[in-house]
Amino acid sequence: MKDFIAKYQKVIVGIGSISVLLICYLQQKELSKLRAERKLEIVVGGDIHKAQTIDSLQNIVDSIRAETLPLQIQLGRYEVATELLKEQDKKAADKFELILSTQTE
Repeated sequence: MKDFIAKYQKVIVGIGSISVLLICYLQQKELSKLRAERKLEIVVGGDIHKAQTIDSLQNIVDSIRAETLPLQIQLGRYEVATELLKEQDKKAADKFELILSTQTE
C-alpha cells in the first residue's frame, strides 16, 4: 500500500486538488443562488409597527399573486392554442391575431 501511494502520489494529489476545486465551485454557485433569493428582513429593536406593515404588504403581494395565477394559466393556454393553430391553419391563426390586435382594445 505504501509503495502504491508513493508511486501514484502525484495522481492522488491531482485528483484531490480537482475535487477541492469542484467543491469550492459548487459551494460558490449555491451561495450566489442563495444570495439572489428573496431576503428576509429582520426587525431589530422590537419595532412592532414596522413588522406589521411588512406582514400586511406581504399578504397583499401573496393575494395579488393568487388572483393573477389563473389569469396567467389562461394566457399560457391561449398562447399554446395560437401556436397549435399556426401549425394547423396559418391563415386562420393570422386572422385571429389580426382580430386580437385590432378589434379587442
